[in-house]
Amino acid sequence: MPASTSEFWNYVPEEILVHIFYYLSLRDRYTAFQVCKHWAAAVSTSSVWHFTEISCDSENEEGMLQSLHQFLSQIKHLKIVLDQSKEINRKNVTHILDMLARQNYKLQKLCIMCKGENPYFYSGQDILQSIRNICQRENQIDLQHIDFRRMPFTLDDGLVGLIATSCPNLRSLFINNRTLVCNVKPETIREVLNVCPQLSTLGVYYASLSNDVFAELIKPERGAFTHLDIFCERLDKYIPVISEELWAAVIQKHPQLRVDLEFDHTVPAWKIPRILKPNIPVGTLQLNTFTYMVNQVKFVTSSYSRTLKKLVLHTTPSDDLNSSLIDLARKCVNLTEIICYCVVSQEVVDTFLVHCPSLKRYTLKITKERHPWKPTVVQ
Repeated sequence: MPASTSEFWNYVPEEILVHIFYYLSLRDRYTAFQVCKHWAAAVSTSSVWHFTEISCDSENEEGMLQSLHQFLSQIKHLKIVLDQSKEINRKNVTHILDMLARQNYKLQKLCIMCKGENPYFYSGQDILQSIRNICQRENQIDLQHIDFRRMPFTLDDGLVGLIATSCPNLRSLFINNRTLVCNVKPETIREVLNVCPQLSTLGVYYASLSNDVFAELIKPERGAFTHLDIFCERLDKYIPVISEELWAAVIQKHPQLRVDLEFDHTVPAWKIPRILKPNIPVGTLQLNTFTYMVNQVKFVTSSYSRTLKKLVLHTTPSDDLNSSLIDLARKCVNLTEIICYCVVSQEVVDTFLVHCPSLKRYTLKITKERHPWKPTVVQ
């Protein structure tokens, strides 16, 4: 590095360095901290750590994570990404969470994302126990946003209830994490809504919803409720469906409500049209069923043309599917993304490009390609 450039960094004001270091990863912050006293002081500024992402996916991070403890108390929004297939990563995460429970009273948002495969017979009990430790009342941590959608460990009534009672100022809670079993009963979700009056965003399994849950949503004193993210899976075939009348009542109470629905491939085909009511304000719909879906596409076109922003289909190719997708493109003009994991005609692609001015990207293939299929970004 030329001397003039080296000297330039010595004169950069600390507030500029703070702004730069705010956007660095934890690993890069750790490196910057070791450069010189000037940079170490800038990295140590509390605003650098307000939004922090920690990646636990390597066995060579012990030194970096050890240095983290002095900054944990400054973190407000924390995202942890881990490869849970390795024991050292799981230990690091529980260590971080346990340190947070002891010393961070400012934490407002917690997101945990797993990107590996669970080892055999591993159910994440160590990490779940560390989350329970954070939620103990004596720790005085008042979380406002919790996102466990990518944490594939079975949650239960006890943990979800503890989260709600210890965090009454919750604004958003996502527990629809796509595990094989839903152990959170509707009674628990009703209690969550009752003790967290400011909750406006909720991600749950369809099996965790009920008439009583919807009755809680339409109480006169209930504040604005804007987003409901629902995951449907195989056990929903035993669950009573929410009626059109209840959906209508919730929409009347919360006119800004947006609903995202995802159907797992295990949902029986006959159950899907019973869950999909025409008056649901569906923003995102994922039909991961790998079955004949022409009738469902026609229903989506006739019912959700005003609200639909994103559609994902796992289905089989046919001329009827092409025709139904062309009709959908002409009527669902607010779409920002369309994904269809089967081959479609060129006319389908062209129709979406012509009739959907808000389209940002699409995954529509006219010939078979190797997976994973990559989306095309609309310029």
